[in-house]
Amino acid sequence: MDLGIKGKTALVCASSKGLGLGCAEALAEAGVNLVMNARGAEALDAAAERLRSEYGVSVKTVAVDVATEEGQKTLIDAAGEIDILVNNAGGPPPGMWHEWDRSNFIAALDANMLAPIALIKALVPAMMDRGWGRVVNITSQSVRAPVGILGLSNSARTGLTGYVAGTSRQVAGSGVTINNLLPGIHATDRADALDSGVVKAKGITMEEARKQRAAEIPAGRYGTRQEFGAACAFLCSQHAGFIVGQNLLLDGGATNITM
Repeated sequence: MDLGIKGKTALVCASSKGLGLGCAEALAEAGVNLVMNARGAEALDAAAERLRSEYGVSVKTVAVDVATEEGQKTLIDAAGEIDILVNNAGGPPPGMWHEWDRSNFIAALDANMLAPIALIKALVPAMMDRGWGRVVNITSQSVRAPVGILGLSNSARTGLTGYVAGTSRQVAGSGVTINNLLPGIHATDRADALDSGVVKAKGITMEEARKQRAAEIPAGRYGTRQEFGAACAFLCSQHAGFIVGQNLLLDGGATNITM
């Protein structure tokens, strides 16, 4: 399918690896020029060079921490005119409810709620002026069904979801859509970190931890960054203009809900 976005420009946050990289890859394959962001310059530059070589698109890199106000300003200034924004940031560490203090919640909010909102506020007005734009926020399945040990993520990402629910409907009439992708377990560093916690807690091997988690997913496996990226690219396409303020689960059926 021709997504109809060749020649547009996308800012993809946290895109040197994992789900962010999957989104960048799928957009590049569709002919979209990229502004890629991550904290580590080395991995970011390597990913950017590969996408330039494979897809022949323009790729600019901005190595900053998007969770900070300084990083956001640098990224916004460097990005310039953006048609597509993919918000993404690593999730807060797991833990128990009684372990977190105010500083833990502030850090989670900065990375997973306030940073995406800052980029939306900075970049969406120009999209509205041009009459077209796409915003996709990578959140988590936990906003539909909370995960006990991910209370920081549950809180911050659900806050962003509430913001998007109202904002998306206010900007849709200008040709700009805002939607959320809710990943379950995918084969990324985040999954490795969570599985490592299970290894430590249960005294089992990593292979056993992965088998146990996969057995809880109706699809029987972890997701891939490639299929996640394809879903992101579709939401960014010309064909998705009537999809507004939605929360799309990509979890292999793991979230046991009806609606």
